[in-house]
Amino acid sequence: MAEKNSLTTPPPNSDVKTAGPNTAAHTEHPAGGHSAAFPPFETHTFLAQLIWLALAFGLLYYLMSKIALPRIESILHDRSQRLSADLDEAQRMKAEADAAGEAYEKSLRDAQAKAQGIAQETRNALSAEADAKRKTLEAELNQKLAASEATIRSRTAEAMGNVRSIAGETASAIVERLTGKAPDQSTLNRALDATPAVH
Repeated sequence: MAEKNSLTTPPPNSDVKTAGPNTAAHTEHPAGGHSAAFPPFETHTFLAQLIWLALAFGLLYYLMSKIALPRIESILHDRSQRLSADLDEAQRMKAEADAAGEAYEKSLRDAQAKAQGIAQETRNALSAEADAKRKTLEAELNQKLAASEATIRSRTAEAMGNVRSIAGETASAIVERLTGKAPDQSTLNRALDATPAVH
């Protein structure tokens, strides 16, 4: 007896009639126009569909857990480590920038303080030099003034001596002209000494 082929043998409840070798096969359609139900909704294939669903779900779960999810976890882990490294690097660079800024500010303050110190030293040196020159000039002027006063006193004394001599000669000539005889020199000197105008 020949085995029935599942591909060519219709299910028991179907309306498809098998024809003999000499007759043509024909299909009887119900009044609704559809020959069978939607294949997933056929009750005699539920068990096979459930088995294939379980096998597909198990295979998908295995593939996800062994291949896809470890790769995703590795990618997320690498990304997290890279972000953490980038954040650490950014923090380090920020700390270096802050340190460089503080060093720049400190060097700027030091340079300003040094410049102020140099300017103050320069002012002090120039002031001391000016004071020394002023004192030297004052000493020279005082010496010249003292020499000038001494010269003036000597010239004045010399001039006064000449005035006394001229006054004595003039008085002697006047007395001699008036009296006809020259006066005594001692009397003339006493008269000149007693005269205030001579001094």
